Amino acid sequence: MKVLQRFSALPAIDGDGVNINRVADFDKLRFDPYLMIDEIKSDDEQDFIGGFPPHPHRGVETFTYIRKGGFEHRDQMGNVKPIRAGDVQWMSTGSGVVHSEMPLADAKEGLHGFQIWINMPAKHKMRPPIYQDTSKQANPRVENEHGATLVALAGDWGFNHEPHKITSTIQGLAGHGAIADLTLTEYGHGTLNLAEHQTVCVYVYQGELNYIDAQGLRETARAGQFLALDALEVCHFQTEATGAGLLILAGKPINEKIVHMGPFVMNTQAEIEQAVRDYQQGHFGQIA
Repeated sequence: MKVLQRFSALPAIDGDGVNINRVADFDKLRFDPYLMIDEIKSDDEQDFIGGFPPHPHRGVETFTYIRKGGFEHRDQMGNVKPIRAGDVQWMSTGSGVVHSEMPLADAKEGLHGFQIWINMPAKHKMRPPIYQDTSKQANPRVENEHGATLVALAGDWGFNHEPHKITSTIQGLAGHGAIADLTLTEYGHGTLNLAEHQTVCVYVYQGELNYIDAQGLRETARAGQFLALDALEVCHFQTEATGAGLLILAGKPINEKIVHMGPFVMNTQAEIEQAVRDYQQGHFGQIA
């Protein structure tokens, strides 16, 4: 595993006062097609009780994964879904979505989850929105004898030199995106086959991940750090006594310049201004 760059998540506030940790790059696009990863992790409901009241999106895909607690999702397409621990939700917002995400009243033991933003190619930014979730089916899970467990959240995965790929329920992410949750017990290790991808990134959400850097030095990535990897290198993940929890993001760059403003990700300033006008004039619809 060769690490090209390392980033640290920064504290931020979004929605109605929700405390998050965020890694984002809307300017240099160093992890294209991925734009942002937000992590919510707290046992204090004051950090997330305000949730995310109704708001719009255009031109971006949002991918939500919950490990603890949950949200109720509502949108103008008529979807009303509880997204609980273990669930995934994907929205390819296209021409426009209005939705809300509010903490579930019966989720009283804290909240831990992620929302990942994926850019959409220009040719798809104005297509009708797409919604999928896994609330009625479990995500595929496989483990090896070395303490590594992979949960396939989106796309297809090659794990531990197995001859067959692990296929998740959620398919069709922009940029051929694939997302997985890899957990390692103490001194655990596992290998992922990611040679078909050009972008491979890892977000450490728990424990520590050990690796050798480009200069041959031993390094440790800790919770809250985000690594951009060399996709051509064998991706072997290992940890020591701490164990580790990792979100793995893989895909292919879209290689298009973007303009970003709040919930809108388009290709020109004129398109951003049109998105604002369309939303203000009610063209996105309303949550029923």
